[in-house]
Amino acid sequence: MTEIDNKISDKKLRLTIRIGRNNMTFSVGDPQENGVLAYEPYEMNTGISVAANLRDAFRTSELLQSGYKRVLVQMDSPVMLMPIEEYETQDVDTLYYHTFHHKGNDEVLAYQLKELNVVTVFSMNKDLRLVIEDHFEDIRIQPLMCPVWTHLYRRTYAGARRKLYAYFHEKRMEVFSFQQNRFRFANTYETENAQDALYYLLYIWKLTGLDTQQDELLLIGDMPQAELLTDELAKYLRFSRVVEQADDFAQHHALAERKDIPYDIKAIYLD
Repeated sequence: MTEIDNKISDKKLRLTIRIGRNNMTFSVGDPQENGVLAYEPYEMNTGISVAANLRDAFRTSELLQSGYKRVLVQMDSPVMLMPIEEYETQDVDTLYYHTFHHKGNDEVLAYQLKELNVVTVFSMNKDLRLVIEDHFEDIRIQPLMCPVWTHLYRRTYAGARRKLYAYFHEKRMEVFSFQQNRFRFANTYETENAQDALYYLLYIWKLTGLDTQQDELLLIGDMPQAELLTDELAKYLRFSRVVEQADDFAQHHALAERKDIPYDIKAIYLD
């Protein structure tokens, strides 16, 4: 298993590659300094591997052909969370493969979130990593959710209510909450429709002992049947709302409002 350096700096010189379920995006810039973010989506050919898709992208993408030698890779792969104090004493590879289905050509990686006292354990296809290593010298890899967790953790203690978060992306719902500088809950669910999301959210609400009259649910991202979901949640929870990204990243209103840029990318550049 490989540990990944989590010191991310100099956004203007480091290209970000986001590898999602069916697409990739490439971005670079420092919008907090000059308001500029170069952003390029790339639809993947689902008939070939992700590694082959990235090879093809290097032939056509303007950003990939711009000569960047530093890269941050955002991986949308299953994540296992481990307390930092337990990480060194466990057979992490075995635990990961017991938790998720093993793929023979995958490598287990670890990325530490010190702010949350946790190590994120995830996987990456070895061929994909070779393609990245062929083109970049300084490589940093982390789960796609890391900037989202960090960004929302820093805001979670504003106000008296306990908060449960749900981030929707690519027909998936990431649900999490924090308590005393740690995760209180974190899990991922496939959500094709509003009823699926409603069922899981109300179950988690009850499981974690949240108060329907006092605590708050915050919804973020590309929700399935958004109006139906929010209407149904309002029947059960007094405080549930969709996070307005223009308010969440208030100093960078124009970029925050862009619908084509995923929230997890905004959390990297606008936090």
